[in-house]
Amino acid sequence: MASTAVNSRFRARNRWLVWSVAIVAAVVLLAAFMSLRSDVVPVSAAVAVRSTIRSVISTNGKVEPVQNFEAHAPIATTVRKLLVKEGDHVKKGQLLVQLNDAEARDQVARALAQVKAAQADSSAIEKGGTREEVLTLESLLVKARANRDTAQRNLEALQRLQQQGAAAPGEVKAAQDQLQHADADLKLLNQKQKDRYSKPEVARVDAQQAQAQAAYAAAGDTLNQLQIRAPFDGVVYSLPVRKGAYVNPGDLVLQEADLSKVLVRAFVDEPDVGRLAPGQEIEVIWDALPGRVWNGTVNTIPAVVKLRGTRNVGETTCVVDNHDFKLLPNVNVGVTIITAEHKGVLTVPREAIRQSDSKAYVFQIVDDQLQHRDVQTSISNLTQVEVVSGLSENAQVALTSINSKPLRNGLAVKVVR
Repeated sequence: MASTAVNSRFRARNRWLVWSVAIVAAVVLLAAFMSLRSDVVPVSAAVAVRSTIRSVISTNGKVEPVQNFEAHAPIATTVRKLLVKEGDHVKKGQLLVQLNDAEARDQVARALAQVKAAQADSSAIEKGGTREEVLTLESLLVKARANRDTAQRNLEALQRLQQQGAAAPGEVKAAQDQLQHADADLKLLNQKQKDRYSKPEVARVDAQQAQAQAAYAAAGDTLNQLQIRAPFDGVVYSLPVRKGAYVNPGDLVLQEADLSKVLVRAFVDEPDVGRLAPGQEIEVIWDALPGRVWNGTVNTIPAVVKLRGTRNVGETTCVVDNHDFKLLPNVNVGVTIITAEHKGVLTVPREAIRQSDSKAYVFQIVDDQLQHRDVQTSISNLTQVEVVSGLSENAQVALTSINSKPLRNGLAVKVVR
């Protein structure tokens, strides 16, 4: 019995010793395993795939009419009639707004009277005077010719009598003087009939006529502007006046535009201006119509960079089709200019590309280790980069470490999805 008890205590002591050794060994193995695991860095990764990549310039812009008409009040007056409302489609020549034209009509009448007076003065110059003056002058000429003829006959009669000794030399001399006086009167009247007005007088009358014609044309133009008509088919998109309202000279009365096509003016930041080229595709979006895209192409390149708010920008424009008239003038829009587009090319996320001495490289993951790969890139956008060489399709590349540890060539990693 004593021997059995001793054996039992020995076996219990051995079991305890075995379990202690096993526990210590497990702890050592676990510590070794954890030590090995601490060198494995968790990373996020991506696969190089073929896709379409676009290099773009994203900015803002403003919509303007391509063909625009603005009507302004030519004089201070009131709005007599409004024959349209905002949003109306109108035809060329259609009467849109009537402004009060009473004063303008009076001005036209006064200007016309001045024209007629100037024309009468000009006609008088051409004919040698007014009708009364012409008749009076002709009467004086008839009388002067008769006086000269009478003086001529008297002189001839006295000269014959003088030869017969019946007339004194003094009588003949008096007859000669009378003939000379009558002849001078006749020459003066003939000269008046031929050159009644001097050159300065003619110039003054011509200037008065030209001034009167210009005043009449201006008055007529003002009168026409008070009857506002559509110069082309289009849409009335602004009508800031109401019937009976008073308007000052120059006040905006109406705006009409052909909105079937609109101009989008895009504001490109200075660093991106050099990337612009004619013919590049443009996509236009408007927050008021989510999901709708209007397409156009770059048709002007900025000639100057200027300050707009806090930005230095160059302005480029494009014309987009707006057949359903959804884009409205003066609205602000988002603009995407596609500077390059490559289809079916190898791409990776931008985070995968690293730089060293101006050379691009990636960390490819091979057998859970990072391998340095030099690559050649092409175009890029905010999220993707095109890889031209140095990487194969479906290659897995590291992006960033999850625990912020730096990545290096040969580092053991585990991809965390």
